[in-house]
Amino acid sequence: IIGVAGVDTRALAAMIRERGMPHAVIAHHPAGHFDIAALMARACAWSGLEGRDLAREVSTLQAYGHTETAWKWDRGYGKSDESGPHVVVIDYGVKRNILRLLADRGARVTVVPATSSFDDIMAKKPDGVVLSNGPGDPAATGEHAIPVIRSLIVNKVPTLGICLGHQMLALAAGAKTKKMPQGHHGANHPVKDLETGKVEIVSMNHGFTVDVSTLPENVEPTFTSLFDGTNCGIRFKDAPAFSVQHHPEASPGPQDSFGVFTKFVDGLRPA
Repeated sequence: IIGVAGVDTRALAAMIRERGMPHAVIAHHPAGHFDIAALMARACAWSGLEGRDLAREVSTLQAYGHTETAWKWDRGYGKSDESGPHVVVIDYGVKRNILRLLADRGARVTVVPATSSFDDIMAKKPDGVVLSNGPGDPAATGEHAIPVIRSLIVNKVPTLGICLGHQMLALAAGAKTKKMPQGHHGANHPVKDLETGKVEIVSMNHGFTVDVSTLPENVEPTFTSLFDGTNCGIRFKDAPAFSVQHHPEASPGPQDSFGVFTKFVDGLRPA
């Protein structure tokens, strides 16, 4: 965890808000000696996140099961009885609390690599699939992920997308994503449920957004940011697939959106 001291962070936040996100380098030297010119050159030479498929670098290399449930103050972490639906999570950089909250709702959870094919996933016999969060450019990761996601949609496999998974679900539908002038990073972002009008406070950590104007007729927006009006969720009208841009698993952050996991897992159970 990086600590920053002696910096006017309010002025820095204002600069980023007005000018957009700069390229930067965080450097450390025990004696405090820095070659500023060399560090500036490194910052200027950085290519940024656009076009980078970072999911491959952080994804698991092999499938595994997850049984740990969410932490409770009186007993710590528990273990799922795995009596519920089988959920396959495609790991683009998944946060562990996503897995915990799925298991907490009784799901049997299997995590698979980001590069898994549609056949690889269906061989696990999932009741539903989660497209996880992760780093990088959704269009770059989408080069190998989007054909898989399209097959999930066409075959009516219940699908939930979170953060990067949300963006790639939109790309699979034919929409576009774009780099944001200022990304959303923090645990106090208000989003509005467009169906109920309810406002939730959520955690966000993304620098790309779905261009809502490019959504096809069979996909509708479900959440919007009250900070800048950017899209924060979509739902298919003709397939059992939906997604959110924010992090419903929190950890850290508010728990307003925990219901996303309940909605998804309960929707997989027999009627």
